[in-house]
Amino acid sequence: MPRAIWKGAISFGLVHIPVALVSATSRQGVDFDWLDKRSMDPVGYKRINKVSGKEINKENIVKGVQYEKGRYVVISEDEIRSAHPKSTQTIDIFGFVDSDQIPLQHIDTPYFLAPDKRGEKVYALLRQSLVDTGKVALAHVVIRTSQHLAAVMPLESAIVLVLLRWPSEVRGLDSLELPKEATDVKLSKSELDMAKRLIKDMSTEWTPDADEYRDTFQDQIMSLVETKAREGKIENVETDAGDTERKSADVIDLTELLKRSLGGRSGAAKAPAKAKPASKSKAESKDDAPAKRRAPPRKKTTKAS
Repeated sequence: MPRAIWKGAISFGLVHIPVALVSATSRQGVDFDWLDKRSMDPVGYKRINKVSGKEINKENIVKGVQYEKGRYVVISEDEIRSAHPKSTQTIDIFGFVDSDQIPLQHIDTPYFLAPDKRGEKVYALLRQSLVDTGKVALAHVVIRTSQHLAAVMPLESAIVLVLLRWPSEVRGLDSLELPKEATDVKLSKSELDMAKRLIKDMSTEWTPDADEYRDTFQDQIMSLVETKAREGKIENVETDAGDTERKSADVIDLTELLKRSLGGRSGAAKAPAKAKPASKSKAESKDDAPAKRRAPPRKKTTKAS
């Protein structure tokens, strides 16, 4: 299994389901770094004052938010840090919706959720409950220092976490301003029949191993890289690199609180008392994001269309 980028728990009523977050995608594409052709040293970006054209030191740079055109409010690093959401190491479920209610344009990044220590049974319980009800869970989660809206949903024998875009980030279809000719148009039966026939004739199966699903630009560049490397056309470039070991939160499995959660939801006379954990949660790390390899700034190219 790929290394977990985050460990915590799904908070489901009073029950905590220990899980590990694993990326469901791998970054593809070719990155071109800038190098000095005379020395093969990495080339970075200079901090340039756009008015004077002079280079400035990092110490003289502050962060500002444009309030009006040409007018900025300066925000200090301390103020930025204090505004970051507190990392709770939990995926806090706040509701359930039908799976088809989440618009496609809100879907962002998928992650796999694997059961962590002592969480297998309650993991299976949540997964099967979602399958049987046809629901997906809506949740909040903090990854690194960013808060996200997310959907927790079943996928075959697993559970996936899909980060969603905030509604304020998604434009409405009215912003597209579709012409009336595209929305209020009469289509003849023969036109529809021919279009459906064409779709039927071109229908196929999802086969991700087929050539049509491959990035030919990346294949050609990497083939060229391999050929040149075998021919000895390779340069040594010194870079700074460092990896640090991730820590993870030790979250307690509280399956026995399921009944109490249900009782609280059904309007019991008294709200359930706070759960007594069997042992204190260590919560050893405040950020379980993997340390990234430090590399020189790079200039990226876009794929040819």
